[in-house]
Amino acid sequence: MAGAGVISREREADATVAIGRLRDAFGDRVKTGATWREQHGHTTSYLASQPPDAVFAPKDVDEIRRAVVICAAERFPVIPFGGGTSLEGQLNAPRGGLSLDMSDMNRILAVNTDDLDCVVEPGVTRHQLNAHVRSSGLFFPIDPGADASLGGMASTRASGTNAVRYGTMKQNVLSMKVVLPNGELIQTAQRARKSSAGYDLTSLFVGAEGTLGVIAELSVRLYGLPEKIVSGTTYFPTLDATVRTVIETIQMGIPVARLELMDPLCMRAVNAYSGLALPEEPTLFVEFHGMPAGVDEQVSVFAELCAANGAAPFRSAARLEDRDRLWAARHNLYFAFPELRRDARGIPTDVCVPISRLAECVGVTEADIARSGLLAPIVGHVGDGNFHLMILVDPEDPEEMARAHGALERLNERAIRMGGTCTGEHGIGQGKRRFMAMEFGGALDLMKAIKATVDPATIMNPEKIL
Repeated sequence: MAGAGVISREREADATVAIGRLRDAFGDRVKTGATWREQHGHTTSYLASQPPDAVFAPKDVDEIRRAVVICAAERFPVIPFGGGTSLEGQLNAPRGGLSLDMSDMNRILAVNTDDLDCVVEPGVTRHQLNAHVRSSGLFFPIDPGADASLGGMASTRASGTNAVRYGTMKQNVLSMKVVLPNGELIQTAQRARKSSAGYDLTSLFVGAEGTLGVIAELSVRLYGLPEKIVSGTTYFPTLDATVRTVIETIQMGIPVARLELMDPLCMRAVNAYSGLALPEEPTLFVEFHGMPAGVDEQVSVFAELCAANGAAPFRSAARLEDRDRLWAARHNLYFAFPELRRDARGIPTDVCVPISRLAECVGVTEADIARSGLLAPIVGHVGDGNFHLMILVDPEDPEEMARAHGALERLNERAIRMGGTCTGEHGIGQGKRRFMAMEFGGALDLMKAIKATVDPATIMNPEKIL
């Protein structure tokens, strides 16, 4: 593995040729300085930094194509880079190559208000898009927490707190333009809301993590802003009672828009980081969207359900500033965890199981963490069976690191055995490749065949997923 700022000897000659050709085409916009390379080989991941050999920020589709054609001719890896917020090493460059930074491709190309969709370049962020369409009475609901780029969100099949109501990127990307490893530009579908024509190429590239091509443009769904929004919190005597309430809420068909679980450790971190004074108990953060009468009924039914499971009275927040404060605390949780242990580094992970197995999976995981002597808050978009751990460890303590990785192995295997997945939204990247065979069995060979057909030289984001 190359260290930060160092081009490894075995690839130095090939890198020099490729970088020379890229500079002939794009001049000094091709960056090779150590700072540029370190920035693009180090993400929020716990994995070691693996910098690319060069960084280039294209300004349009033609520049993407030209760069990819040069890289293909030189067998020089291409690693698409969005907002740098991925969690499983998707942006690392284990074989060096070119980090293709999409941040300059950040234009909103069209907003089709009648069709409730829009066309954007991959560097557009979710905050940028929502600020742009709000005056039209519309919003884009996928919110993974970080202000990620839409290209990156599509690449990891991201979701967030609204997934229980609005789905994930899988349901909200209508079509894409993709530059293939040979430089060819394709469009995966038209803008129609449904089609039974041919293979579903959009779904193939959503979640491919840049291993099959570079997303150059996306058409995504928009939604009307709800007439009434009510958020709120309630806390429970046990984590099991909290999870059972989630399951019953979903099974009763209550159309909740957000349904977030936070364990006592999460609440302690939130209070310390955000200056709140919420009870440090298993807690649900909830939100309802809709017409006023419908929202009022949903809140009433949900509050009764919570009370039946031993919860404290539901505390609602209808004012925008109160709702924003509540969800800011939730979205800042990743940055709040160091409040629990300042000498530690966090190892994040997520899994997703069928809703019927959620209580069991969370309960067994909670017990496993306790037996392992680890500090690991549990949080999740539990309305769809997805939950996260943040294991706080001393990276210089090999024995503690071994216990942490053991707990991670057992969690991922547990989720798969329960009919779930090793990742609900973080993606595979480098960190979870070893679980693919267990999750997919023989279907993994088909994935490898698709990769070999589309990218026979394996230049597109190598050593990810497969």
